[in-house]
Amino acid sequence: MTKKEEFLEMMNFRHACKLFDETKKIGDEDMHYILEVGRKSPSSFGMEAWKFLVITNDELRERLRPFCWNQPQITTCSHLIVVLAGIDTLKVDSGAVRSQLMRRNLPQEKLDAFIGLYASHLADVLDDDEKVYQWSARQTYIAATNMMNAAAFIGIDSCPIEGFEKENIEKVLELDTNKFQVSMMLPFGYRINEQPQKLRSDFESVVEFIK
Repeated sequence: MTKKEEFLEMMNFRHACKLFDETKKIGDEDMHYILEVGRKSPSSFGMEAWKFLVITNDELRERLRPFCWNQPQITTCSHLIVVLAGIDTLKVDSGAVRSQLMRRNLPQEKLDAFIGLYASHLADVLDDDEKVYQWSARQTYIAATNMMNAAAFIGIDSCPIEGFEKENIEKVLELDTNKFQVSMMLPFGYRINEQPQKLRSDFESVVEFIK
């Protein structure tokens, strides 16, 4: 099997698993691998404004489930990752932006110019926490997608969940929403039911070549 075929096989394996086998747990090495792929994902301006809360505590997951439309994935999965979107760390005056960019070892003049570009480009976004959240949350989807694909590559299932009561989840987790807000619930585990047929639009209807 070629690498291309292997990747497509992984894509065929991955699906939104609605119910996990509660008797099967993901090993620490595999979970670390999945999280490491998330950590190494790209983000706009390289800000990495995300955090991954890995929840295995059964009592806590039971408390979260009613605020996730009572979806069984929350409590049947092996590991529940709550994907958080950064808020304060994306603001120039927080100092986090400068700290992130300093890793590039830029000369002071270029560093200041890059921060100026960041601030001016995102002036409208950064003036309101809700807009910061919307921009930040979009970045977390890149990391979440990579984690789901990494999991599928080693035979582990997942299910991205947007159906939840954001404010209630944040209260249960006692989050400081000035710093982080919930972007997605992302359970991982092993399927208990046979995978349903994968339905997708045909290639010609979604792809257009412009020459």
